[in-house]
Amino acid sequence: MKRLRAIALLFSLITVLVLLFPFPAQATIRQLEEAPGQILYQTRAALQDQQGNRWQAIAFKRQPREGAEILSLRLVGFPGAAVIDRDQPLKLLDSLGRTFTAPDASAKLFTDETAPEPHIGQYDLKTVLKDLQPEIPLEIQMPVQDGEPIQLVVAPSILQEWQQLLDH
Repeated sequence: MKRLRAIALLFSLITVLVLLFPFPAQATIRQLEEAPGQILYQTRAALQDQQGNRWQAIAFKRQPREGAEILSLRLVGFPGAAVIDRDQPLKLLDSLGRTFTAPDASAKLFTDETAPEPHIGQYDLKTVLKDLQPEIPLEIQMPVQDGEPIQLVVAPSILQEWQQLLDH
């Protein structure tokens, strides 16, 4: 009986410690050498829009051997999900009423610029990512050619992963 109480007490103590001191979240940043001296860091997340459609959000940092680094967000929907308006920037709105914009960088994405995939957009995050605060709720508004912008809510943990790209 004493042994059973000791085991129950130990189990309770471990449970309390885990609840009080949770393990820190680990970012899932992937590193890939695309070419000698050119490193790509990326993190992926699934986001859901106001219609219930899922979008793949790929934030990445590309460090070419020569030239300026690229820090972008690629948003990929299912074919037919939307026709993205590439003449408009991506808007990032926080709950404090601040609006940040990220210019379209989709031209760098497609080899045939005359026939871009309408449901894939890429945006330059380099100038705005450091100004976003992960503790403040964030919404992305992606412009489309017809209708209201696509709204995607970004969880704080996802934004933290995106910001960790700045340190690589």
